[in-house]
Amino acid sequence: MRVNIMVGGPQALVPKEQVLQRQNETWIGVDHGATLLLNWGIRPVAAIGDFDSTTTAEMARLQSQLAEIKTFPPAKDFTDTQLGVKAAIDAYAPDQIDIWGATGGRLDQLLANLYLPLQKAFLTYLPKIRLVDTQNIVQYFLPGTYSIYDQPQMDYLAFVNLTPVRGLTLPDEKYPLVNWTDKIPFSWSSNRFTSIVNHFAFDEGIIAVIWSRDLFQP
Repeated sequence: MRVNIMVGGPQALVPKEQVLQRQNETWIGVDHGATLLLNWGIRPVAAIGDFDSTTTAEMARLQSQLAEIKTFPPAKDFTDTQLGVKAAIDAYAPDQIDIWGATGGRLDQLLANLYLPLQKAFLTYLPKIRLVDTQNIVQYFLPGTYSIYDQPQMDYLAFVNLTPVRGLTLPDEKYPLVNWTDKIPFSWSSNRFTSIVNHFAFDEGIIAVIWSRDLFQP
């Protein structure tokens, strides 16, 4: 099964149409993300967080409509997003976790969400976690050989090593790469698919593949 987690990032970066297409799936609301889901007619199975971005009236609404609310103090060992992902794993052991509303706004929070799957508590789930917004899909990969598929309206393709990487090879993308190795994080950005299915491989490290598009065309 797939679990969707709505985080309280900028609403403008959340693709509402895609969310509504999944309204019958399992949703967890994180802080103000729970209110956004209710506003869009989706009742999450749980709301989780310190709710410092949720007003008193919004909190009362959540309490009146949701069966499960887990409240944490602002000073805690996990971020709200981490708590949401942990709850999804503990309750459902899902095949896939899609996180929405986790990008944009504060850069420190964006980086915390981007690097979340690398943490020890979530590393075994890394290949099952994706970040989704109006412009990007981020998926994480451990060493291996992979086939990846072109996504509608996503014009660009990037390979971002989040750790030291050895042997990254892009055999059939528009801009190929052969056996690249480096110790510093790097983004091979603005690449493109050459067919519906392309491939890549690497021998060591962790890589985020990003499908993306420009939001506004000139």
